[in-house]
Amino acid sequence: MGRRYRLYPTRTQEQVLTGWAHTARALWNTALAQRIYVYEQRGRSVRAIEQCKSLTEARADKELRWLAELPAQSGQQILRRLDTAFDNFFNPEHPAGFPAFKRRGVRPSVSLPGQAVQVNKLNRHWAEVRLPKLGWVRFRLSRPLGGTVRNATVSRDGAGWHIAFGVAIGKKPTPPNTQPGCGVDFGVIASAYVSTECQPRIKPPSLSVPEHSRLKHLEQRKARQVTYAKKHNRGKYSNRLRATITQIAKLKSREASRRTEFTHQLTTDLAKNHGFVGIEDLRVTNMTAKANSTAGQPNRGVGAKSGLNRSILDNCPGERRRQLEYKCPLYGSELVVVPAFHTSQTCAACGQVDPASRKGCGRTFACVHCGYEDDADHNASVEIEARARQELVLARARRTGGSVINSTHRRREASSSAPRRKRSRETQPATHG
Repeated sequence: MGRRYRLYPTRTQEQVLTGWAHTARALWNTALAQRIYVYEQRGRSVRAIEQCKSLTEARADKELRWLAELPAQSGQQILRRLDTAFDNFFNPEHPAGFPAFKRRGVRPSVSLPGQAVQVNKLNRHWAEVRLPKLGWVRFRLSRPLGGTVRNATVSRDGAGWHIAFGVAIGKKPTPPNTQPGCGVDFGVIASAYVSTECQPRIKPPSLSVPEHSRLKHLEQRKARQVTYAKKHNRGKYSNRLRATITQIAKLKSREASRRTEFTHQLTTDLAKNHGFVGIEDLRVTNMTAKANSTAGQPNRGVGAKSGLNRSILDNCPGERRRQLEYKCPLYGSELVVVPAFHTSQTCAACGQVDPASRKGCGRTFACVHCGYEDDADHNASVEIEARARQELVLARARRTGGSVINSTHRRREASSSAPRRKRSRETQPATHG
């Protein structure tokens, strides 16, 4: 499990950590360039074991004192992570692309193994961590570690410095619970609509109205200052421009923290209070693709699609799925991913698929076959739950060695044995609004 805390280094320690972060970025780029060059010139691959020997020789060079200031364990961690990046790239089942060079604007971070750090608890709210070549640094103990530290990563964002620990808690998957299952429809207007609830769960705005207005003002100021720097200062950033960028980063970090908090609360509640959680197999990359413009109308729909993409990414459906994948086994539930094909056009009462039931893609679903009316997102969540039940029946049949050739017959049996259709919203318990 991961544990992330706010780190409070002194001004001297902050300068050292900033230098380490730049050194780590330079080492990553140098090691990546060396691997590319060796493969293009000699046709062979270089691994971390070979590069660690070169790193030891480089640290002993007097002209590379800046490289020796970085802890040796951190440099070795960078080379091992580069091995993992290449392994993921060559793995056909992994979606990772080719390892990329890190630019200067990337979030600074330094990784260390668990053997190189030591944690000491001071009181209920504060603790300190001992980093090699830096000494003790205080951090806010917002929650207990709860296990053995395996690794640590120091990073900085707009809110300040943080330290993240990889902790081995020794917790095994919980036996299946007896809670009822549910289907969840992730959307934009309704962040999440659970099939067993009467009201959708709405994500509160990540920024208040004054904060949003201030962010817009700061972005406009940044645009003017960047233009001035390009015209009169040869592109060099002034101190005022850097201060503006820092203020924008603080607001962006606050927005991301609030978004992450809502996502964790939602996924924890779903995994803890349900026997299984059914979600759609969404392709977020395809959903957030840019609008296709034509030669005659190059800007047609580009602005509207950009706004829709921002709303989709603000609800982070991919992160919700990732959290459910590891939280469901911890709470004795099961995550079931079902195809998203026609979930919004299928009637939850009669099972008929008809695009005419969603006139204009509105918020109301009115079946043209049986006359069933419901909220469109709730109707989709009930259909997702039904498909999840069917997938569980088929999976159970595979585990027991049953025949799954006639999948249509199996699906009909699952539909008749489970309360799949005609679920009334008035009879559902009112939980989270």
